[in-house]
Amino acid sequence: MEFYEVIKERKSVRKYKPDPIPDDVLNRILEAGRIAPSAKNIQPWHFVVIQNPEIKEMVAEACRGQRFMAEAPVIICGCALEDIAWGRMGGYMSSFAVDLAIAMEHMILAATNEGLGTCWVGAFVEKDVKKILKIPDNVRVVALTPVGYPAEVPRDRGRKLLKDIVSYDKY
Repeated sequence: MEFYEVIKERKSVRKYKPDPIPDDVLNRILEAGRIAPSAKNIQPWHFVVIQNPEIKEMVAEACRGQRFMAEAPVIICGCALEDIAWGRMGGYMSSFAVDLAIAMEHMILAATNEGLGTCWVGAFVEKDVKKILKIPDNVRVVALTPVGYPAEVPRDRGRKLLKDIVSYDKY
């Protein structure tokens, strides 16, 4: 798929077919996350690939009961290594969340290019997700996404016009 078409085609999918994702496809998606840029090239991330049906059910429950997540053959949990992330972004914050978000978006766009659907999930109870996935205390869960073949075409939710979100030379 052409790059700008991939960006336009990406939508939040909340209904998935049970069809498995071939290993080579999943590896290309994960590779897209691996090669993402990060502040100072620290790459402060770790990705948990969840395929076990029972674990997917528990994670979906920890994501505020978003049961659709467990329908997908895979859930990717994006974890940030806050302790090693660059700590002076903008002179006031750590880069861990931004770095992880870039890597997750790379994977989400790669999944779209492969004909798969995803849904950025930020509604979760971190302590519950960490307990289920045995994530260390010093690691932060930033986002999760189910990955699978869409069972329906999501509706277009629209976007603001460029003129409403962009200014030039000053705010």
